[in-house]
Amino acid sequence: MAGIDEQRERVAAASRRLAAEGLTPGTAGNVSARHEDRVAISPTGAVLAQLQAEDVSVVDLNGNQVGGSLAPTSEIELHMGVYRRYDAGAVVHTHAPMATAIACVLKDELPCVHYQMLMLGGAVKIAPYRTYGTEALAEAVLNALEGHTAALMANHGAIAYGQDMAAAVENMLLLEWACSVYWHAAALGKPRVLDRGQLEAVVQQFVSSGYGQTKETDS
Repeated sequence: MAGIDEQRERVAAASRRLAAEGLTPGTAGNVSARHEDRVAISPTGAVLAQLQAEDVSVVDLNGNQVGGSLAPTSEIELHMGVYRRYDAGAVVHTHAPMATAIACVLKDELPCVHYQMLMLGGAVKIAPYRTYGTEALAEAVLNALEGHTAALMANHGAIAYGQDMAAAVENMLLLEWACSVYWHAAALGKPRVLDRGQLEAVVQQFVSSGYGQTKETDS
């Protein structure tokens, strides 16, 4: 169980970090990480700012609990759906304030107003509102994630996933930043949206320059 125990540690640490960032107030939000056919997942009703590894539940990919003394989050179908459909390594769901505010106003998507949003797949889709903890919500969100690593959830919150916990958390932080940028831009006027040609040029620049990677100087 060494592998899944390490993931329990990562889930607890990520939960505390997201709470410290102000993205998971109180018991809102849930976090999970996968090791082979097991998933470490935050328990229902947990205060994420105080979560410890021993509090984290363990389930199989069908959502059946196989470890931990506390019942898993009520959003378990959402997490399991992301693992099954997108082969994710970790999933983060928050009620981040900027993301939630944007999801209460915009209807279809958060437009791509900054090139860094390409790291999330471009313009971020907004899943239609469905009651929390239901299969209907899980299905709506899974559809919104198609081709993306993050989505907004109408009048609810946000979700992001990655190949590991670090990537999932960074994608959530990027999404909250993008929502904040859009929010402030909209307060000043109508935000400019990057068109397809501009985004394709950015992708080419990413590839040619090795964007986001440290490198040594020639000297």
